[in-house]
Amino acid sequence: EAAAAAVAAPSQPEVAAGSAASAVVLPERLQRREAERQQGVERQRQKKEAQVVKEEQSEFFLAAFAREREAVEALLAEGTLEEAAARLQALQKLLTGSVRFLAPYEVRQGQETVARLQGDLAARRQQLQPKKKFAFRTLKKEAAPGSAPRPAEPAPPAPAAPGPGLAEGESGGPPLCGFSGAQDAELELGPAELLQRDVLLSELRGCRVRLRGNPNTLRVRDCRGCTVLCGPVSTSVLVDGCSDCLLAVACQQLRTHRTTHCRVYVQVTSRAVIEACSEVSFAPYSWSYPGIERDFESSGLNRNSNNWNLVDDFDWLAADKPSPNWSLIPEQERITSWD
Repeated sequence: EAAAAAVAAPSQPEVAAGSAASAVVLPERLQRREAERQQGVERQRQKKEAQVVKEEQSEFFLAAFAREREAVEALLAEGTLEEAAARLQALQKLLTGSVRFLAPYEVRQGQETVARLQGDLAARRQQLQPKKKFAFRTLKKEAAPGSAPRPAEPAPPAPAAPGPGLAEGESGGPPLCGFSGAQDAELELGPAELLQRDVLLSELRGCRVRLRGNPNTLRVRDCRGCTVLCGPVSTSVLVDGCSDCLLAVACQQLRTHRTTHCRVYVQVTSRAVIEACSEVSFAPYSWSYPGIERDFESSGLNRNSNNWNLVDDFDWLAADKPSPNWSLIPEQERITSWD
């Protein structure tokens, strides 16, 4: 029995060795847990610092944006339109350069403010255009007896009503450059017609539109089954209520509303925005034509800045899942020849 007890009971050196091993394992485990805790604390600190920096940047942007907006509004009220246009373009660039740290609602508010000021600028330009001089018409004198009757003066021509190739702007606003109501037509405008003009394409059906030049803004509304190819736009492009269309546009900001089953080849210096859209797909801008480099220079767009694959969907708020309303066109399916 004594021998069996001796075999069963561990010797003193074995007990000492086991205690030493436990003493070694325990501190290592505590060290790992402490290291993990420290890493978590550091991550939280960095996250908090990043949030503080983001908030400070946002506050700086909002203050600067408000100052510039007020300056543009004052210049518009004074009628100093060229300076107002330059400050408005600087305001757009400020917004474009700040989207990476702004909340989506701040980006949207900024875009709406810029769009409103662009409309105000166009309206003021129309308002301050020199009016045609009024000319009194001379009264017809009675013909002298026996003299040949004077031929009647031709009536002045009535103002031409906009034909199918012209589109009016917003109701009560100035007429815009563009096309409206055409069907199955080849439509085209060149640099002289487009330079810094506001362009409206509306209610087109099955048309192919080529806009070779540098517009100020472009609006594409209620179009079906159309191809729209446009040179660099200095400020914004709005696509609203369109379906089954192919578009190629370069701009500072792109907004797409109520649109479905459209492909957009885009160069955009801010982030594209979609709202109430579905089946919209994107690829980088690849349309070209003779003189496009000159049009890019006059537009002020940075050719090296293209966020074609960064899209904000205002109807999709989940940050951990991609929006089902838009996608990227696979590279093998992208158009390479536009002729």
